[in-house]
Amino acid sequence: MRLLVTGAAGMLGRDVAAAAEAAGHDVAAFPRRDLDISDPGAVHAAFADVAPDAVVNCAAWTDVDGAEADEAAATAVNGAGAGHVAGAAVAAGAHLVHVSTDYVFDGAATEPYVESDPTGPAGAYGRSKLAGERAIDLERAAVVRAAWLFGPHGPNFAATMLRLAGERDEVTVVDDQVGIPTYTGHLAPALVALAERRATGLLHSTGPDRCSWFEFAGAIFAAAGVDCAVRRGLSADLGRPAPRPAFSVLGTERADAPRLPSWREGLAAYLQAIEVTR
Repeated sequence: MRLLVTGAAGMLGRDVAAAAEAAGHDVAAFPRRDLDISDPGAVHAAFADVAPDAVVNCAAWTDVDGAEADEAAATAVNGAGAGHVAGAAVAAGAHLVHVSTDYVFDGAATEPYVESDPTGPAGAYGRSKLAGERAIDLERAAVVRAAWLFGPHGPNFAATMLRLAGERDEVTVVDDQVGIPTYTGHLAPALVALAERRATGLLHSTGPDRCSWFEFAGAIFAAAGVDCAVRRGLSADLGRPAPRPAFSVLGTERADAPRLPSWREGLAAYLQAIEVTR
């Protein structure tokens, strides 16, 4: 399979390209500097040049607080840009797997969100990603919602915690946001597999175990053998520009949705990848 990967210099995109190559596919990996998906002409030119069988769209505006300040710019990438990729894929006869987010929900639930649950993003980032979902024909493509990504190839919560632990004796982490951390090394091959079998529709892809950011931080320090105390905090005390969902747990009602390993396995793999050992 000839696979085009957008956002290929990002944390998830790099792992998708690596997973596809490991599976024996011919990969055309486009970082943002080589392909800005907000430019429809550039997108169609890239598809014409590569002639892919499938595409995994990892390109995204991921600055949640920045989206709150400039929703139009975020939507140009996450909304219109996703539509450009979807349109080019249809024109090229390529199958699309597009990555979305838990932020399309309002975070007010108490049970895991499934694919048929109503959306209602609370902030600009979620609205921009929902616009991208709506720009895609779900009878021709797969939209995969994931959450709380971490991996060795980009900024993420685990990297931030380890950096802070090297600078101070204790950190305060919010305990009122709950979700399922997702290791990009687990999600990436699942996305490639969806492209291989030309899956369609909405799918949620997570592991089985939920936690709060506070609990995740404690697990990171314990697994890395780091001596840093974790204090419980509240989201309201952070004063962040963008609202964060209080409850980001994704479930699935689809038998064919990718079930990923536990984030605890992902954390061990992450620490090994960045060469942190106890």
